[in-house]
Amino acid sequence: MVIRGVLFDFSGTLFRIEPVRDWLAAVLREEGIGVPPDDFERYVTGLTEAGALPGGPSPLRIPDRLADAMARRDLSAALHREAYTGLARSVALPDLGLYDALYARHMRPDAWQPYPDAGEVLAGLREAGIAVAVVSNIGWDLRPVFRAHGLDALVDAYVLSFEHGLQKPAAGLFRIACSLIGRDPADVVMVGDDRRADGGAAAVGCEVRFVDHLPAQERPDGLRSLGLVPAPGPAADSGPRAGM
Repeated sequence: MVIRGVLFDFSGTLFRIEPVRDWLAAVLREEGIGVPPDDFERYVTGLTEAGALPGGPSPLRIPDRLADAMARRDLSAALHREAYTGLARSVALPDLGLYDALYARHMRPDAWQPYPDAGEVLAGLREAGIAVAVVSNIGWDLRPVFRAHGLDALVDAYVLSFEHGLQKPAAGLFRIACSLIGRDPADVVMVGDDRRADGGAAAVGCEVRFVDHLPAQERPDGLRSLGLVPAPGPAADSGPRAGM
């Protein structure tokens, strides 16, 4: 296959959200709220089990009252906020303002870390003339994350579920992405970490390749290992020409 375009998932593929512990600690610090160590550990455990951090661990159990919002959370900004602040509210935190502060924190660029090889792979694709789009199930605008980390110039298009009213694995979202980068799906690879959601690209004719959903430091070359960037051709002969 000659790759002419690549679609990337965002969370767990190109970027990784900070750990729950760091997320909570940052917000408590910013809000000027001190808590005893034992309480802090209890809050971390509760938020982790609740799945309250978008992009973080999945909920152990979704409360019935949030089942619909969670199922449709990436279709709109309002549903996304409702779902995740609702999960967080299942944990009794020491200040009611923390729930909104936690949600706001997860959208900040400094809460996200690119995988170690993300910049290298994106730059290699750009140099090779291969078009790139980010296709994400998300309820907020992730473009500032790419800008803050210096990767926005390496992305040709963003296709975000809440802006189109479609969630992966809906085939329509992948069709939009291929159209925006001007590539036939048969010439496009979708890269993601979710076999169901990202695997939906196969329905429109894309090849699909997967990476493991791991902390950034535990996956230093997951993207590089996929072979997306063409190997450089043989160096041109730099010896003297005949008759010269």
